[in-house]
Amino acid sequence: MQNFPIVTISLINYNGRKFVFEAIESAVDQDYPNLEIILIDNNSTDGTKEDIEKKIPEWEKRRKNKIIYIKNKENAGFGKPHNMAMRMAKGDFILLLNYDAILKPNYIENVLKPFSDEKVGAVQGKLLRYDFDKNELYRKKEDPELNVIDTTGLMMLKNRRIVCIGQGQSDACQFNKECEIFGADGAVPVYRKKALEDTKLPIIKIQNSKFKIQNSLFEYFDENFFMYKEDVDLAWRFRLYGWKTIYTPDAIAYHGRGSGDSMADNYIDIIKERRKINNFAKYLSFKHQRLMQIKNDFPSLLFTKHLPKFIVKEVGAWIYMMIFERFFFKVMKDFYRDVPLFLKKRKIVMARRRVGAKEMERWFE
Repeated sequence: MQNFPIVTISLINYNGRKFVFEAIESAVDQDYPNLEIILIDNNSTDGTKEDIEKKIPEWEKRRKNKIIYIKNKENAGFGKPHNMAMRMAKGDFILLLNYDAILKPNYIENVLKPFSDEKVGAVQGKLLRYDFDKNELYRKKEDPELNVIDTTGLMMLKNRRIVCIGQGQSDACQFNKECEIFGADGAVPVYRKKALEDTKLPIIKIQNSKFKIQNSLFEYFDENFFMYKEDVDLAWRFRLYGWKTIYTPDAIAYHGRGSGDSMADNYIDIIKERRKINNFAKYLSFKHQRLMQIKNDFPSLLFTKHLPKFIVKEVGAWIYMMIFERFFFKVMKDFYRDVPLFLKKRKIVMARRRVGAKEMERWFE
């Protein structure tokens, strides 16, 4: 296995009966020979926790190596259990596989190629939209011969909105060129372990109104984010620390995304897309977006060069939230608690960054 570095696959399941077995099968059936597979269940109640355990001997026999299976006693969200897997991972590279995603058999073989550049910290493959109800790729009525793109990576706009590149477009080979992007989407990202170790942060607890830094325990994804935006936060930190993220069209996977049908570029379409998202997800996404900006952004960019676009979007978002979504007081209560903590995190991030505002400016479209 000397010529095949270990790749760790981390998969988190929570009541994923509709998707998770196909996701795990696609990991088990990878052509790549040197895999470590870590499965974590977030206290599922739909029977998948027990059924996964029954299937593990079969998967281990096919892979010819042991699968690590961890059963959490509670739903720990997205970032925290992946952090658990990343801490124990033996792999030089770590693939985080959503339970509603399916890898092509050669995905890992192809996704590793851009890592030949030692400055590459993450790689994004081409994700196509998958319809789990029909067990087939999703296709638009107007383009029945073409696949629909789920994402080719993350793009950050000057107004600080984050979009998935190409989302909802028909795949007409417009994204068939390898290129550098802002960051990797959280559905099927692959990270270099060395880059994760370089960008990890100490976990900070608040005890008796004082910060307590736990230097013996680190986080890769921000564990104050239960779910949503942790992938963007990590992508931003990779950039601040000088790591590259590459998109490669040769690594193809399929994703049954639960929200976000298209890369909406006007406010009417954005509102239409937002209405498809459940209220809990909207609340977490809204809150985490602002905390992430506190942690990572440059005021010299945000409040000078990007201010007009940011103000229009931000004022509109707060007004819309207060009128139609009505979690203003809940968000403000959370901000009162969390903003001091994220200012502390910001101090650590900015003290260690290797990239300045001028270099970061190119990543805001």
